[in-house]
Amino acid sequence: MDFSLSPDLEDYRRRVREFVDRELIPLEADRANYDAHENIADATLARVRARVRDAGLWALQMPRRLGGQGLPMVGLAACYEEMNRSIFGPVAFNAAAPDDGNMRVLAQVARPDQQERWLRPIVDGEVRSSFAMTEPHPGSGSDPSMMRTTATLKNGKWVVNGRKWFITGAGVAQHFILIARTSDDARKGLSAFLFDAAQPGWRIERRIPIMGPEEHGGHCELVFEGLEIPDQNRLMEVGDGLKLTQIRLGPARLTHCMRWLGLARRAMAVAVDYVGQRSSFGQKLAEREGVQWLLGEAAMQIEIGRLLTMRAAARLDQGDYARKEISMAKIVVSETLQKVVDTALQLNGARGYSKDTPLEWIYRYARQARLVDGASEVHKMVLARHLMDEGDAYWRWDDADAPRKALVV
Repeated sequence: MDFSLSPDLEDYRRRVREFVDRELIPLEADRANYDAHENIADATLARVRARVRDAGLWALQMPRRLGGQGLPMVGLAACYEEMNRSIFGPVAFNAAAPDDGNMRVLAQVARPDQQERWLRPIVDGEVRSSFAMTEPHPGSGSDPSMMRTTATLKNGKWVVNGRKWFITGAGVAQHFILIARTSDDARKGLSAFLFDAAQPGWRIERRIPIMGPEEHGGHCELVFEGLEIPDQNRLMEVGDGLKLTQIRLGPARLTHCMRWLGLARRAMAVAVDYVGQRSSFGQKLAEREGVQWLLGEAAMQIEIGRLLTMRAAARLDQGDYARKEISMAKIVVSETLQKVVDTALQLNGARGYSKDTPLEWIYRYARQARLVDGASEVHKMVLARHLMDEGDAYWRWDDADAPRKALVV
């Protein structure tokens, strides 16, 4: 079991780390660099993205033929963790959700002409995108079979009616991937489509207020009333909507974990720095046994999350779906992030509760991690099904001769 990075991947990781320390973390202290929704302001983002391009670190996840760097999942695990040590990191590198997952799935399943029309502008940073699947009750959430938004083929066009909500990034997205019901077939009843924000027949009902900082474009409720999508803008075959979501959501869950580990590490860095300086009753906080227990527990849980994430990334690079490995990582990392930032905030006292550090931002952001892309309880059900289906084979080791992906041209 080799946890080392190849020299080229280590070079990317090092350069991402240096960029974050030099260019991004200093920006967080100036409120002028934030927009109204507590994310990086557009003008600041444009300047930073230009520097990312100049540094050769743009779109690490995309093949080089599409303008990216072609890193395998193992390389992304190391680099995404480094970039999200800054709360501004992922979007600066064009690696933030939902664009990250949308780019990946379009690169895998879209036709060449669809990639040129819908994917390349996202890779180039010219537009943002969104993935419209989740619906209000009684529609689909973790269970796609409950989907109520319909797409009906009429004269070569799919007419869409229904409602979606908590659609990340929809407020600023130009390109959308939409999942809708096209039949009542239990496995082949959903299909995937592409549409542009400028098309008539849909609207943003509201930008849903949330407790934490928002991604660019927020989390929106959408209404579809006769949106017409030409059949040429259908993704994959009719009935392949569930298949597309499975292709997209597994790796997307894991890239969330990669980024969350960066936030957890940042929270620990703030805590370690503070307890190493702060004294009370004649003793540094870092010298107190109770503080050391808190720090040791947090450090151990972050490392467990890193190992689970890297194992799942390696399985994906081998061509495996890594469903149970991704579910394990999703549970552990999401829960670790919340516990670690809570610990860091507690150790910083009133300073942690203030906006003098990024801890309160991360604290509010962290609570969504146990919900997005499947609640922890859903992923535990996934693990239980695997255990019952596989029996003792659940505990098998990886094949030493399994292929490893190199940089993707």
